Amino acid sequence: MHGYVIEMLECAACHGSLVWQIDEADGDRIETADATCGDCRMSYPVREGIGVFLLSDFSRDDLWAQMEGWLPKYLREHPDVERLLMESPLDTLDPADQRFRANVLEERGQLDEALAVRAEATPVYTAEQLTASEDQTEYVLRFLEASEGPVVDLASGGGALVEEIARSLDRPVIATDFSPTILRRARIRLQHLGLYDRVSLLAFDARQTPLRNSSVQTMTSNQGLPNIREPGPLLTELRRVVSGHFAAMTIFYDEEDQSNAAAIRELQVTDLLYRDRAVAAFRTAGWEVEILNSRSALARPTPRSQLLGVGIDGLPVVETTLDYCVLLATSAASEL
Repeated sequence: MHGYVIEMLECAACHGSLVWQIDEADGDRIETADATCGDCRMSYPVREGIGVFLLSDFSRDDLWAQMEGWLPKYLREHPDVERLLMESPLDTLDPADQRFRANVLEERGQLDEALAVRAEATPVYTAEQLTASEDQTEYVLRFLEASEGPVVDLASGGGALVEEIARSLDRPVIATDFSPTILRRARIRLQHLGLYDRVSLLAFDARQTPLRNSSVQTMTSNQGLPNIREPGPLLTELRRVVSGHFAAMTIFYDEEDQSNAAAIRELQVTDLLYRDRAVAAFRTAGWEVEILNSRSALARPTPRSQLLGVGIDGLPVVETTLDYCVLLATSAASEL
Protein backbone atom coordinates (compact mmCIF):
# COMPACT_ATOMS: atom_id res chain seq x y z
CA MET A 1 0.00 0.00 0.00
CA HIS A 2 1.12 3.55 -0.67
CA GLY A 3 1.91 6.00 2.08
CA TYR A 4 -1.01 8.31 1.26
CA VAL A 5 -3.43 5.57 2.33
CA ILE A 6 -2.35 5.97 5.98
CA GLU A 7 -4.20 9.30 6.15
CA MET A 8 -7.44 7.52 5.20
CA LEU A 9 -7.18 4.78 7.84
CA GLU A 10 -8.26 4.26 11.43
CA CYS A 11 -8.93 1.29 13.69
CA ALA A 12 -11.61 -0.92 12.14
CA ALA A 13 -12.73 -2.04 15.60
CA CYS A 14 -13.15 1.20 17.55
CA HIS A 15 -12.27 3.98 15.06
CA GLY A 16 -9.30 5.04 17.15
CA SER A 17 -6.12 6.53 15.70
CA LEU A 18 -3.40 4.18 14.53
CA VAL A 19 0.26 4.24 15.52
CA TRP A 20 2.45 3.01 12.64
CA GLN A 21 5.69 1.06 12.75
CA ILE A 22 7.03 0.92 9.18
CA ASP A 23 9.76 -1.69 8.77
CA GLU A 24 10.17 -1.82 5.00
CA ALA A 25 9.28 0.64 2.26
CA ASP A 26 10.04 0.97 -1.43
CA GLY A 27 9.78 4.67 -2.17
CA ASP A 28 6.23 5.68 -1.27
CA ARG A 29 5.04 2.07 -1.08
CA ILE A 30 4.89 0.43 2.35
CA GLU A 31 5.86 -3.25 2.08
CA THR A 32 6.09 -4.33 5.73
CA ALA A 33 4.57 -2.53 8.71
CA ASP A 34 2.32 -2.85 11.74
CA ALA A 35 -0.41 -0.44 12.77
CA THR A 36 -1.66 -0.49 16.35
CA CYS A 37 -4.73 1.28 17.68
CA GLY A 38 -3.82 3.76 20.40
CA ASP A 39 -7.16 3.10 22.13
CA CYS A 40 -8.08 -0.60 21.93
CA ARG A 41 -4.58 -1.90 21.00
CA MET A 42 -5.89 -3.86 18.02
CA SER A 43 -3.02 -4.58 15.63
CA TYR A 44 -3.07 -4.68 11.84
CA PRO A 45 -0.19 -5.98 9.70
CA VAL A 46 1.04 -4.88 6.30
CA ARG A 47 2.76 -7.78 4.58
CA GLU A 48 3.97 -8.01 0.98
CA GLY A 49 2.49 -4.57 0.44
CA ILE A 50 -1.03 -5.65 1.48
CA GLY A 51 -2.65 -4.01 4.49
CA VAL A 52 -4.75 -6.55 6.42
CA PHE A 53 -7.48 -4.95 8.52
CA LEU A 54 -9.61 -7.99 9.35
CA LEU A 55 -11.02 -8.14 12.86
CA SER A 56 -10.71 -10.99 15.31
CA ASP A 57 -14.48 -11.06 15.88
CA PHE A 58 -15.04 -11.58 12.15
CA SER A 59 -13.92 -14.82 10.59
CA ARG A 60 -10.42 -14.49 9.22
CA ASP A 61 -10.94 -17.63 7.17
CA ASP A 62 -9.94 -16.75 3.64
CA LEU A 63 -12.64 -18.23 1.41
CA TRP A 64 -10.58 -17.61 -1.72
CA ALA A 65 -7.72 -19.58 -0.17
CA GLN A 66 -10.10 -22.40 0.72
CA MET A 67 -11.64 -22.48 -2.75
CA GLU A 68 -8.33 -22.28 -4.57
CA GLY A 69 -6.54 -24.62 -2.18
CA TRP A 70 -8.69 -27.60 -3.13
CA LEU A 71 -7.67 -27.47 -6.79
CA PRO A 72 -3.88 -27.99 -6.42
CA LYS A 73 -4.59 -30.65 -3.82
CA TYR A 74 -7.08 -32.40 -6.08
CA LEU A 75 -4.68 -32.31 -9.03
CA ARG A 76 -1.85 -33.71 -6.91
CA GLU A 77 -4.11 -36.56 -5.84
CA HIS A 78 -5.38 -37.15 -9.39
CA PRO A 79 -2.38 -36.83 -11.74
CA ASP A 80 -4.39 -38.27 -14.61
CA VAL A 81 -6.86 -35.38 -14.33
CA GLU A 82 -4.00 -32.87 -14.07
CA ARG A 83 -2.46 -34.27 -17.24
CA LEU A 84 -5.74 -33.97 -19.14
CA LEU A 85 -6.41 -30.47 -17.80
CA MET A 86 -2.95 -29.07 -18.48
CA GLU A 87 -1.75 -31.02 -21.53
CA SER A 88 -4.83 -31.59 -23.69
CA PRO A 89 -5.21 -29.33 -26.75
CA LEU A 90 -7.11 -26.30 -25.54
CA ASP A 91 -9.90 -26.68 -28.08
CA THR A 92 -10.68 -30.18 -26.76
CA LEU A 93 -11.51 -28.86 -23.28
CA ASP A 94 -14.93 -27.54 -22.35
CA PRO A 95 -15.09 -23.79 -21.54
CA ALA A 96 -15.06 -24.34 -17.76
CA ASP A 97 -11.94 -26.49 -17.93
CA GLN A 98 -10.24 -23.95 -20.18
CA ARG A 99 -10.90 -21.39 -17.45
CA PHE A 100 -9.56 -23.73 -14.75
CA ARG A 101 -6.39 -24.31 -16.79
CA ALA A 102 -5.80 -20.56 -16.89
CA ASN A 103 -6.36 -20.35 -13.12
CA VAL A 104 -3.80 -23.10 -12.48
CA LEU A 105 -1.25 -21.43 -14.74
CA GLU A 106 -1.79 -18.13 -12.95
CA GLU A 107 -1.37 -19.77 -9.54
CA ARG A 108 1.91 -21.30 -10.76
CA GLY A 109 3.20 -17.91 -11.84
CA GLN A 110 2.98 -18.67 -15.57
CA LEU A 111 1.17 -15.43 -16.31
CA ASP A 112 1.93 -15.14 -20.01
CA GLU A 113 0.63 -18.66 -20.56
CA ALA A 114 -2.46 -17.92 -18.45
CA LEU A 115 -3.21 -14.77 -20.43
CA ALA A 116 -2.81 -16.68 -23.71
CA VAL A 117 -5.26 -19.36 -22.56
CA ARG A 118 -7.81 -16.74 -21.49
CA ALA A 119 -7.48 -15.01 -24.85
CA GLU A 120 -8.13 -18.22 -26.78
CA ALA A 121 -10.69 -19.81 -24.44
CA THR A 122 -14.35 -20.19 -25.34
CA PRO A 123 -16.36 -17.61 -23.34
CA VAL A 124 -18.43 -18.96 -20.46
CA TYR A 125 -20.82 -16.01 -20.75
CA THR A 126 -23.07 -15.08 -23.65
CA ALA A 127 -22.01 -12.45 -26.17
CA GLU A 128 -24.77 -10.18 -24.86
CA GLN A 129 -23.45 -10.47 -21.31
CA LEU A 130 -19.90 -9.68 -22.39
CA THR A 131 -21.03 -6.66 -24.40
CA ALA A 132 -23.21 -5.37 -21.56
CA SER A 133 -20.40 -5.79 -19.04
CA GLU A 134 -17.92 -3.94 -21.27
CA ASP A 135 -20.46 -1.16 -21.71
CA GLN A 136 -20.80 -0.75 -17.93
CA THR A 137 -17.02 -0.61 -17.54
CA GLU A 138 -16.76 2.12 -20.16
CA TYR A 139 -19.58 4.03 -18.47
CA VAL A 140 -17.84 3.91 -15.09
CA LEU A 141 -14.54 5.02 -16.60
CA ARG A 142 -16.26 8.03 -18.20
CA PHE A 143 -17.91 8.83 -14.88
CA LEU A 144 -14.55 8.68 -13.07
CA GLU A 145 -13.01 11.16 -15.51
CA ALA A 146 -15.09 13.91 -13.88
CA SER A 147 -13.80 13.22 -10.35
CA GLU A 148 -10.44 13.46 -8.61
CA GLY A 149 -8.47 11.66 -5.91
CA PRO A 150 -8.03 7.97 -5.16
CA VAL A 151 -10.67 5.50 -6.29
CA VAL A 152 -11.52 2.83 -3.71
CA ASP A 153 -12.74 -0.33 -5.43
CA LEU A 154 -14.87 -2.58 -3.23
CA ALA A 155 -14.71 -6.40 -3.43
CA SER A 156 -12.08 -6.20 -6.17
CA GLY A 157 -11.55 -9.95 -6.49
CA GLY A 158 -9.14 -10.63 -9.34
CA GLY A 159 -9.03 -6.91 -10.10
CA ALA A 160 -10.64 -6.62 -13.54
CA LEU A 161 -12.10 -3.15 -12.93
CA VAL A 162 -9.00 -2.06 -11.02
CA GLU A 163 -6.90 -2.98 -14.07
CA GLU A 164 -9.08 -0.87 -16.35
CA ILE A 165 -9.00 2.14 -14.02
CA ALA A 166 -5.22 1.90 -13.58
CA ARG A 167 -4.71 1.49 -17.32
CA SER A 168 -7.10 4.21 -18.48
CA LEU A 169 -6.97 6.95 -15.83
CA ASP A 170 -4.07 8.86 -14.34
CA ARG A 171 -5.09 8.46 -10.69
CA PRO A 172 -4.39 6.13 -7.76
CA VAL A 173 -6.60 3.12 -7.07
CA ILE A 174 -7.12 1.20 -3.83
CA ALA A 175 -8.17 -2.40 -4.47
CA THR A 176 -9.98 -3.97 -1.52
CA ASP A 177 -11.27 -7.43 -0.73
CA PHE A 178 -12.01 -9.65 2.25
CA SER A 179 -9.39 -12.10 0.96
CA PRO A 180 -5.64 -11.42 1.27
CA THR A 181 -5.15 -14.43 -1.03
CA ILE A 182 -6.98 -12.92 -3.99
CA LEU A 183 -5.21 -9.60 -3.39
CA ARG A 184 -1.84 -11.37 -3.58
CA ARG A 185 -2.90 -12.84 -6.92
CA ALA A 186 -4.06 -9.41 -8.07
CA ARG A 187 -0.71 -7.91 -7.07
CA ILE A 188 1.24 -10.44 -9.12
CA ARG A 189 -1.01 -9.86 -12.12
CA LEU A 190 -0.79 -6.07 -11.80
CA GLN A 191 3.00 -6.26 -11.56
CA HIS A 192 3.10 -8.42 -14.66
CA LEU A 193 0.94 -5.92 -16.56
CA GLY A 194 3.01 -2.94 -15.39
CA LEU A 195 0.08 -1.39 -13.49
CA TYR A 196 1.06 -2.03 -9.88
CA ASP A 197 2.62 1.41 -9.32
CA ARG A 198 -0.84 3.00 -9.30
CA VAL A 199 -2.56 0.46 -7.05
CA SER A 200 -2.68 -0.06 -3.27
CA LEU A 201 -4.10 -3.24 -1.72
CA LEU A 202 -6.22 -3.49 1.45
CA ALA A 203 -7.96 -6.52 2.96
CA PHE A 204 -10.96 -5.76 5.16
CA ASP A 205 -14.55 -6.71 5.82
CA ALA A 206 -16.75 -4.06 4.23
CA ARG A 207 -19.19 -4.29 7.14
CA GLN A 208 -16.56 -2.73 9.41
CA THR A 209 -13.93 -0.94 7.39
CA PRO A 210 -10.72 0.77 8.55
CA LEU A 211 -11.63 3.89 6.56
CA ARG A 212 -12.20 7.21 8.28
CA ASN A 213 -15.49 9.09 8.12
CA SER A 214 -16.03 10.68 4.69
CA SER A 215 -12.49 9.73 3.61
CA VAL A 216 -13.56 8.28 0.23
CA GLN A 217 -14.67 10.64 -2.48
CA THR A 218 -15.24 7.92 -5.09
CA MET A 219 -15.93 4.22 -4.61
CA THR A 220 -16.55 1.60 -7.30
CA SER A 221 -17.43 -2.06 -7.43
CA ASN A 222 -17.61 -4.63 -10.23
CA GLN A 223 -20.37 -7.14 -9.44
CA GLY A 224 -19.61 -6.96 -5.72
CA LEU A 225 -23.22 -6.30 -4.71
CA PRO A 226 -25.05 -9.41 -5.98
CA ASN A 227 -23.31 -11.70 -3.47
CA ILE A 228 -24.17 -9.72 -0.34
CA ARG A 229 -26.54 -11.12 2.26
CA GLU A 230 -28.33 -8.79 4.69
CA PRO A 231 -26.82 -5.65 3.16
CA GLY A 232 -28.16 -3.10 5.66
CA PRO A 233 -25.11 -2.86 7.97
CA LEU A 234 -22.72 -2.85 5.01
CA LEU A 235 -24.55 -0.06 3.18
CA THR A 236 -24.68 2.00 6.38
CA GLU A 237 -20.94 1.51 6.87
CA LEU A 238 -20.20 2.53 3.30
CA ARG A 239 -22.39 5.61 3.78
CA ARG A 240 -20.17 6.53 6.74
CA VAL A 241 -16.93 6.46 4.75
CA VAL A 242 -18.06 7.73 1.31
CA SER A 243 -18.42 11.49 1.00
CA GLY A 244 -19.19 11.49 -2.72
CA HIS A 245 -20.29 8.69 -5.01
CA PHE A 246 -20.42 4.90 -5.07
CA ALA A 247 -20.65 3.63 -8.67
CA ALA A 248 -21.45 -0.08 -8.57
CA MET A 249 -21.58 -2.19 -11.72
CA THR A 250 -24.28 -4.74 -10.99
CA ILE A 251 -27.04 -6.94 -12.38
CA PHE A 252 -30.72 -7.30 -11.58
CA TYR A 253 -33.08 -10.22 -12.08
CA ASP A 254 -36.69 -9.71 -13.10
CA GLU A 255 -39.08 -10.11 -10.16
CA GLU A 256 -41.24 -12.22 -12.48
CA ASP A 257 -38.43 -14.71 -13.16
CA GLN A 258 -39.74 -17.54 -11.02
CA SER A 259 -37.39 -20.09 -12.57
CA ASN A 260 -34.37 -18.53 -10.84
CA ALA A 261 -36.20 -17.15 -7.79
CA ALA A 262 -35.88 -20.33 -5.72
CA ALA A 263 -32.11 -20.47 -6.20
CA ILE A 264 -31.81 -16.77 -5.32
CA ARG A 265 -33.79 -17.31 -2.12
CA GLU A 266 -31.69 -20.36 -1.25
CA LEU A 267 -28.51 -18.29 -1.61
CA GLN A 268 -30.12 -15.57 0.55
CA VAL A 269 -29.14 -12.76 -1.83
CA THR A 270 -32.57 -11.38 -2.70
CA ASP A 271 -32.02 -7.87 -1.32
CA LEU A 272 -29.59 -6.63 -3.97
CA LEU A 273 -30.46 -8.86 -6.94
CA TYR A 274 -33.80 -7.14 -7.57
CA ARG A 275 -33.91 -3.50 -8.66
CA ASP A 276 -36.65 -2.17 -6.36
CA ARG A 277 -35.28 -3.98 -3.31
CA ALA A 278 -31.75 -2.75 -3.98
CA VAL A 279 -32.88 0.87 -4.35
CA ALA A 280 -34.91 0.59 -1.14
CA ALA A 281 -31.96 -0.90 0.77
CA PHE A 282 -29.65 1.94 -0.29
CA ARG A 283 -32.21 4.62 0.52
CA THR A 284 -32.83 3.09 3.95
CA ALA A 285 -29.10 3.43 4.60
CA GLY A 286 -29.21 7.14 3.74
CA TRP A 287 -28.12 7.18 0.09
CA GLU A 288 -29.57 8.95 -2.91
CA VAL A 289 -29.81 6.38 -5.73
CA GLU A 290 -29.95 6.32 -9.52
CA ILE A 291 -29.94 3.32 -11.86
CA LEU A 292 -27.96 4.27 -14.95
CA ASN A 293 -26.97 2.80 -18.31
CA SER A 294 -29.28 -0.24 -18.16
CA ARG A 295 -28.65 -2.93 -20.76
CA SER A 296 -30.60 -6.17 -21.15
CA ALA A 297 -28.58 -9.30 -21.83
CA LEU A 298 -29.44 -12.94 -22.43
CA ALA A 299 -27.82 -15.08 -19.72
CA ARG A 300 -27.43 -18.83 -19.52
CA PRO A 301 -26.13 -21.08 -16.73
CA THR A 302 -22.33 -21.19 -16.88
CA PRO A 303 -20.89 -24.59 -17.85
CA ARG A 304 -19.64 -27.18 -15.39
CA SER A 305 -16.17 -28.65 -15.65
CA GLN A 306 -16.21 -32.09 -17.25
CA LEU A 307 -12.89 -33.00 -15.63
CA LEU A 308 -13.42 -31.53 -12.16
CA GLY A 309 -17.19 -31.76 -11.84
CA VAL A 310 -17.63 -28.23 -10.48
CA GLY A 311 -19.36 -25.14 -11.84
CA ILE A 312 -18.33 -21.51 -12.16
CA ASP A 313 -21.38 -19.48 -11.09
CA GLY A 314 -24.37 -20.50 -9.00
CA LEU A 315 -26.74 -18.25 -10.97
CA PRO A 316 -28.64 -18.27 -13.20
CA VAL A 317 -29.86 -21.84 -12.98
CA VAL A 318 -31.93 -21.48 -16.16
CA GLU A 319 -31.76 -19.14 -19.15
CA THR A 320 -33.01 -15.64 -18.40
CA THR A 321 -32.61 -11.98 -19.29
CA LEU A 322 -30.55 -9.86 -16.90
CA ASP A 323 -30.42 -6.10 -16.48
CA TYR A 324 -26.79 -4.93 -16.49
CA CYS A 325 -26.46 -1.40 -15.10
CA VAL A 326 -24.59 1.01 -12.86
CA LEU A 327 -26.14 1.73 -9.49
CA LEU A 328 -24.95 5.21 -8.58
CA ALA A 329 -25.34 5.90 -4.88
CA THR A 330 -24.60 9.43 -3.73
CA SER A 331 -23.93 10.83 -0.30
CA ALA A 332 -26.65 13.31 0.60
CA ALA A 333 -23.94 15.84 1.39
CA SER A 334 -22.38 15.74 -2.09
CA GLU A 335 -23.52 17.29 -5.35
CA LEU A 336 -23.88 15.45 -8.64
